Amino acid sequence: MQTLAAELATTFADDALALIRGFGRAVIYPVTAPINRIARACDVAGLLTERRAALRRWRTSRDHSEGSTTSRRRPTLLARLSPFRRLSHLT
Repeated sequence: MQTLAAELATTFADDALALIRGFGRAVIYPVTAPINRIARACDVAGLLTERRAALRRWRTSRDHSEGSTTSRRRPTLLARLSPFRRLSHLT
């Protein structure tokens, strides 16, 4: 019974976090859209596209690797909701 209650609490917390994240993205996207548009327009060499593709490949390889002994650090809620986190490589 305790494991069921713990599992329900964890599921509720995960769902609440996903809901907050969704609302955050809905609010932040219109604010950061002009910045992203400018960044894409200034990306003459295609570095942003290459970095996104490399990040996607890294994430899929990390998710598919089994037996990983390293612990994964999850970013804090504030870091995940930051509107400029995707632009950090431009500095």
